[in-house]
Amino acid sequence: MSELILEAAGPGLRVQRAARIVRLGPLLSVSFLLFLIVAALVPQLFGHSDPLAIVPRDAFQAPSWAHWFGTDQSGRDIFSRVIFGARQSLFIGIAATALSMGIAIILGLLGGLGGARVDRGVGWLIEVLFAFPSLILALLFVAIFGSGIGPLIIATGLGGAPGYARMIRGQVLAVRNAGYIEAAKALGHPPFRIIARQLLPNAMRPLIVTLTMGVGQAIVWASALSFLGLGARPPAPEWGTMLSMGRDFIANAWWMTFFPGLFIVLTTLSTTVAGRYLQQRLEGRLK
Repeated sequence: MSELILEAAGPGLRVQRAARIVRLGPLLSVSFLLFLIVAALVPQLFGHSDPLAIVPRDAFQAPSWAHWFGTDQSGRDIFSRVIFGARQSLFIGIAATALSMGIAIILGLLGGLGGARVDRGVGWLIEVLFAFPSLILALLFVAIFGSGIGPLIIATGLGGAPGYARMIRGQVLAVRNAGYIEAAKALGHPPFRIIARQLLPNAMRPLIVTLTMGVGQAIVWASALSFLGLGARPPAPEWGTMLSMGRDFIANAWWMTFFPGLFIVLTTLSTTVAGRYLQQRLEGRLK
């Protein structure tokens, strides 16, 4: 009898186990992102040494209890540099995504509300920007205006703006004739109030997930530019810069590139998993 009960309960137990595994990914992703946020705000909680302190006698030490992620060619502790680098990398990713969204909102509203001619002009501009891959567009901007954190944020933000602009334009076109918009017009609300309180929030709601994943993508682009020497300048504790500094020693000191690259991958993966889970929750596909 007990064997029959276990056999009958088997499919249900397997479903419960699969559901737990499905929810484990978002939980780990959110936990890692919270860890990064705390590390960015208060890096001293985790980093036990100055990320810029040079100790020549400790150069090229492999990972150990004294130096969890090893040391670089100047004896700097890589674990502390990775932790302190979370502030710059997250700031660059969030700032670049915010800039992309600001540009996209302007273009999307112009295209969706500006009439046929303005819409064609905005559409033409978006198509021209789409002709260049986002990373190539960012490279072009940095090559013209120089390297540094500021140009890096602007370049990454400009690279991501066309995609967001196309999505916002489509959402505005879908929302502008909705019943609540017509009701607000009938009540005599001014156009700016309708846009700010009715149209834009409803048009932006489906893009929350895209913004979540866009932060991770912006970090990858910024790290790629820094790796090419067009972003943060050495010896700044920025993940892409750390990759660039360690590539000449990858054969003998693999840890110099492995751990910064690991944090880039984990951050991008975490934002993607968290964004996908949020999308499923918003669409009501998880029970």
